[in-house]
Amino acid sequence: MPLLKNEEIIDDSWVRIADDEPLPSDGFVLVSVGRWQAECGALSGCGDVGVYLGAGDNPEAIAGELNRIPVIALDFPAFTDGRSYSNARLLRERFGYAGELRAVGEVLRDQYAFMLDCGFDAFDVPEGTRAEDWERSAGAIRVTYQPGMARGAAAMTLRHQHAISADFGV
Repeated sequence: MPLLKNEEIIDDSWVRIADDEPLPSDGFVLVSVGRWQAECGALSGCGDVGVYLGAGDNPEAIAGELNRIPVIALDFPAFTDGRSYSNARLLRERFGYAGELRAVGEVLRDQYAFMLDCGFDAFDVPEGTRAEDWERSAGAIRVTYQPGMARGAAAMTLRHQHAISADFGV
């Protein structure tokens, strides 16, 4: 599946490896959080290893290892399941994760702006998708109620700033 990253559609070089599959000696692999926990020491010599977090997985399980994880893929099993939004915010805001946060699974273009606000910076997209369409989706919502990671001030902040400027003639 193609990947949207830095506003470009690119080929995804990361491969998800099942828990019962052997790890390759090189390449870019994503393993489950359970496998990461079980084989953490051994995984450091296996090339680049990222973690796949299911919607029900707790990001706190890898919080102490985030400096060793270049990519975390957060699963959206259904477009109506918002648990990975919360996990993204936890990883960015509470645990200070600075690597790539990738949205995988049921990733829809009309949720792109919300995913950016939660700290995602890479997205699995369907074949034939154009980056321009996703960018248009991100720009369609200019003001949000929830303070976010990627875009400007939230509605309450803007309202407060407007009230202050009106009160003081600024």
